[in-house]
Amino acid sequence: MKNEKALKNAGISVKRMLSVLEVNRIASIISDKICNAFAEHNLVKSDLFAMLSRIDMYLAEFQDCSAAKYDYKNNCIFFKEDMDFNEIEIPAIHECLHFIQTIRNPKGKLKRLGLYEVGKNKDNGMNINEAAVQLMATSAIKGEKYHDSVKYYGLEFNAESPNYYPIECSLVRQMTYFTGTYPLYHSAIYSDDIFKNTFIMKSSKETYKQICRNLDLIVKLQENVHSEISYLEQIEENSPNGKKILHSQENLQELKDEIRETTLETQELILTSCAYSDLKLVRDVQGVRDFKNRLYKFQKYLIVSEGYNFYNEFYIQMMEELDKKRELIEKYGTLEVFNAIPDNLSLLETRREKLNLFELAKQKIIELFRLNKQEATKKDKKML
Repeated sequence: MKNEKALKNAGISVKRMLSVLEVNRIASIISDKICNAFAEHNLVKSDLFAMLSRIDMYLAEFQDCSAAKYDYKNNCIFFKEDMDFNEIEIPAIHECLHFIQTIRNPKGKLKRLGLYEVGKNKDNGMNINEAAVQLMATSAIKGEKYHDSVKYYGLEFNAESPNYYPIECSLVRQMTYFTGTYPLYHSAIYSDDIFKNTFIMKSSKETYKQICRNLDLIVKLQENVHSEISYLEQIEENSPNGKKILHSQENLQELKDEIRETTLETQELILTSCAYSDLKLVRDVQGVRDFKNRLYKFQKYLIVSEGYNFYNEFYIQMMEELDKKRELIEKYGTLEVFNAIPDNLSLLETRREKLNLFELAKQKIIELFRLNKQEATKKDKKML
């Protein structure tokens, strides 16, 4: 295997390669679950099976608490050594979805991973993609209606993924409240901009960029929290210095506060931008009722904190705006709404739509043969 040193540095210790029979069994179970969960995306089980059965899979030991990892450089998937393949877990589907969404350039370099635009330094959608894949993996195992009440960093909310990316998934789910899940999952599977463009139409380009930046910040802050906790445990155990402990505790609280504030700020950005956009489209009495009910039902996805009253205040404000619109409707009748959509904003990218899953599977199989051939050529050269 290539990059063994890099794997060790990444905390991956390979134990053994899975047999063809084992790989086929995993590919069959996962392709079945994905096709059943997302039938509206025209997925074909035999195509998914063809893609997944041709990727190298390994059992490995991880230094962290990961259950599975997709390594795009080696183009293979690692599973924790004690994984029970009789009951495929969410992380296994998560990593297989990453393989499915991988797009490479003609030289084999990673170009795109679902909503993640590789190569862009900012606003690249990396963590929106992670949340999308996690939502899909959870849905494939537990169904879309599953959720659990959780508390993190002084925040309370119903999480579809309580143990992995709970905050990120909940914020992206709020985005899909206004776009529907179809654009998100389509972009995650086919690596296109349908979700991005749909959400921008519902809000603005700058809003989407800011959400990307905020999600990146939230992920980074959570990593810093884990590092600070490890450091605090270390100094408490090895050299219980009162000042160092107090300073570390203060740093930890500041990080948690920033996570909470950034999360609520992101939620407010999603809600206000999309709600105002929807309000503009209200044109008749039925539209007034629909808007009111839709805004009220957003509470199901709300992230709350002690003393947090933004939603209630915003709801009252929007009802006042809605009353003004109702008065206009009662006075003048149905309103004409001109919803200008930029010419270059396409909800369906024809080129990617035409590229069906069979063609994607064929591309990936060709890609795997090409990568294996390159590796064999390198080995031959070394022998010479």
